Amino acid sequence: MFDGVRASLAAACSRARRLERREVHEFRRWIESTQNLVHLSVLLFVPLLIAGVTAISNLSAELTFLLFPPLASGAYLLFAHPTGRYSSPYRFVAGLTLGALCGWLALQLSAAFLYHGPPSQHRVHAAGAALAMFLTGATTWGFDIEEPAAYSTALLALVGDAAGFAYVVSIAASSALVAGAFVLWHRAFYADRARYLYQSTKGDDHVLVPMRGEHPDATAMLGARLAAAHDAGKVVLLDIVDADDGDTTRRTTADGGDGESLATDGGATGTTDETAADEIATSLEDRAATIETTVGVPCEVAVVDSGAESLAAAVLRTAREANCDLIATPYEESDGTAAPYIRSLFRTDMDVLVHRSADGRTDWGRALVPVRSVSDVAHSMLEFACRLAGSAGETAVCHCIDSPAERRRAERMLADLVETFPGGIETRVPQASIGSFLETVAPQYDLVLVGASTDRSSVSRLLSPATFERLPDIDCDLAIVDRRSRPLSRE
Repeated sequence: MFDGVRASLAAACSRARRLERREVHEFRRWIESTQNLVHLSVLLFVPLLIAGVTAISNLSAELTFLLFPPLASGAYLLFAHPTGRYSSPYRFVAGLTLGALCGWLALQLSAAFLYHGPPSQHRVHAAGAALAMFLTGATTWGFDIEEPAAYSTALLALVGDAAGFAYVVSIAASSALVAGAFVLWHRAFYADRARYLYQSTKGDDHVLVPMRGEHPDATAMLGARLAAAHDAGKVVLLDIVDADDGDTTRRTTADGGDGESLATDGGATGTTDETAADEIATSLEDRAATIETTVGVPCEVAVVDSGAESLAAAVLRTAREANCDLIATPYEESDGTAAPYIRSLFRTDMDVLVHRSADGRTDWGRALVPVRSVSDVAHSMLEFACRLAGSAGETAVCHCIDSPAERRRAERMLADLVETFPGGIETRVPQASIGSFLETVAPQYDLVLVGASTDRSSVSRLLSPATFERLPDIDCDLAIVDRRSRPLSRE
């Protein structure tokens, strides 16, 4: 009885953990959209900042509640548009303060020349309001610190309760507090959000390359260049053999051409099988030595007997045993589409990059990344493109639209995507289908990276096949990226 209860509790806990992991994964995918991140920041930080200023104002009778409406609207503008024209902390503080100063000055002038009495003894005069607006517009324009909320601080200064220069000082102090919080958030988190949110900057530095297809060396070199971007990078070259008498794995490290046996797993094998495996391992070691010399990344080799396993299962098992977080495999097709082996890899929990080489090239200085939206896959593809192109290469990202009305949204989306990466990245928004666009511009690039579209529903994939399945033959290399795992940083 107790065993049954314990088993039920263990099963319930396991389901709860899976649900928690799924919810965390969905939240991470949601927040990786820059717009969602910005909206969440507005929802959290603006109320907290206003609450902080309110708490401070309650400690002093000199600070009026009238400063909060322009402060709240200005804070919203800062956090909601962190890269916009009015999102400069200097403009925010100077604009609000200058508006308050102009309003206070208009109040004093109105009292002196229109009412001939203290400001608190009269109502707001239309001429005073007009003067406050004129002074605010003229000064903020002249000093190039135009700030919409400045007009609010100027008008509120005309209210009797806001009379006195203390209002100007309180606006300057409170706006400086909000601006300081914005600068801290922007520099420590928003500008470096790829480090915290986008997993494309972490992992994918241990790459397994099954040596298959017509251009396996090209794919191996591509995997090596991806791994070389991280200090902890390594490449494992894999060859799978069929044997009837056991599951034999032989792995070797290539270090200047000298091979060292890392592991041997399985039962005894015949002399013929051992000789064949040795010959394959020797060939892989030569390729590994070439990669190490060319790219400078450690390279291991593995010769695996698949036994009763499927090809995809053998590759996945080897990747896990070798502690690899990315599988870079040559493209294979069957009946004009991706082979079952490729589709099986897409259904695993491992990151996969499928490389279709056009001519066996081993360097990719110009890369193009078509994207549908800002997502972890889009960041992965762009980060891979930047790794391959290097600082001296050219990287571009594009989003195809159907009508001119979609252009502004597409440009904003691409700007959100590329601003998390250092260096210059070209953005292109063509009004064309993705197939016709790539057919035209592909000769200008060495590599095009597209997503595998495995995150779409079955109905969506049925109605519209994945992009890589609809592409025509393009005159450059093609990489199909499927991101599933969430590796931890090895830094």
